[in-house]
Amino acid sequence: MLELRPNCECCDKDLPPESREAMICTFECTFCADCADGVLQGQCPNCGGEFSCRPVRPAMLARYPASTKRILKAQGCIPVKAA
Repeated sequence: MLELRPNCECCDKDLPPESREAMICTFECTFCADCADGVLQGQCPNCGGEFSCRPVRPAMLARYPASTKRILKAQGCIPVKAA
């Protein structure tokens, strides 16, 4: 089940479960749309993967609650350099 992390790993912006601003990669790394598109230029700094919109599941949150564990990159967001 998708974790639905509560914040952007880059800027720590709150991304509640119903947020349409949350972007994820295949490893569930979570960033806000501003950081994913701007600073990171569409590429995850953790795994190099592409971002897609994180799905929402409001009807199932009672049974499968969103994560409360916040993950934040201590060094901030550094764009992935093109190879």
